[in-house]
Amino acid sequence: MKNILFALLVRPVILFILGLNIRRKHKLPDKGPCVIIANHNSHLDTLVLMSLFRGKSFAKVRPVAAGDYFMKNKFLAFFSTKVMNIIPIERKMTRDFRGMFKPVLEALDDDGIIILFPEGSRGEAEQLSKYKSGIYYLMREKPEVPIVPLFIHGLGKALPKGSFVFVPFFDIFVGDKFFYTDNRNDFMVEMNERMDALQKEGQFSEW
Repeated sequence: MKNILFALLVRPVILFILGLNIRRKHKLPDKGPCVIIANHNSHLDTLVLMSLFRGKSFAKVRPVAAGDYFMKNKFLAFFSTKVMNIIPIERKMTRDFRGMFKPVLEALDDDGIIILFPEGSRGEAEQLSKYKSGIYYLMREKPEVPIVPLFIHGLGKALPKGSFVFVPFFDIFVGDKFFYTDNRNDFMVEMNERMDALQKEGQFSEW
């Protein structure tokens, strides 16, 4: 059902109405397990990232999303679970990171392609917010799983936080994969540097 509903309801909007240009598409994984990380500026970010995958790989795509938001009513819960196939996570303070990420870890065990936004909630258009360290604790449980960084450039202008106005055409920059390192500061620094480099590449492409 997920493949059919997504193909009918979502993919045409992403590909033909908004427009999409992928830089270094060959660096996208064609199978899991892996974790895709990206900046988060728009209501459409998750759907756009899902549209990058096809066939068997698409069936394994599992976005991580806030359960308190995406499961708050029947319509949104249906769309989130039947079309997007999200992994709902409760946003709360806890030291039991393994417990919180249990459904994500189970999806990775099933060769899942996990979509994760380290910023947490949506930020301002085209601006990177401060990363939360949750991804460090997730990857600590799966250090062998590759992390693929992406930067979505321009989509924050298409449907930014607080807006419902479409502005077409945007780019996605795919970076080199990297892996967990057993030092939280080093890991967060490396992730920041990789995302900053992709952001600058997107700004350069406008010149």
